[in-house]
Amino acid sequence: MRLFAPTVDVEAHCDLPCGVYDPAQARIEAESIKAVIAKVADSDDPDFRTRAVLIKEQRSELVKHHLWVLWTDYFKPPHFEKYPQLHTLVNEATKLAGAAGTKGSLDAEVADQLLAKIDEIAEIFWETKKA
Repeated sequence: MRLFAPTVDVEAHCDLPCGVYDPAQARIEAESIKAVIAKVADSDDPDFRTRAVLIKEQRSELVKHHLWVLWTDYFKPPHFEKYPQLHTLVNEATKLAGAAGTKGSLDAEVADQLLAKIDEIAEIFWETKKA
């Protein structure tokens, strides 16, 4: 009967804060987005392009997820006090990964802008780790 028992799907970064955070997770996904954009531009296979766009959209959601985890779980009020631009940076980066950004376009320049914002967030992140 256990084979037919209902299951519960659960998803979380950490319900028990593990203390392991790294903006590299968002950067890797953003690099993937940029690479997919280039592959789509080089292909005229409609099936490949459809798959690639779907993957790009999924990676964009992952970028947003990883940035939100940093914003909500890692960064604390003292970080926001020391780096008042941090809220804006995270907001701009998540928007660049959203529907008006890499999720909704095939513009390599938008992917570059996203990577630059992630790099700015990473710079602040690593400064806070030194403190």
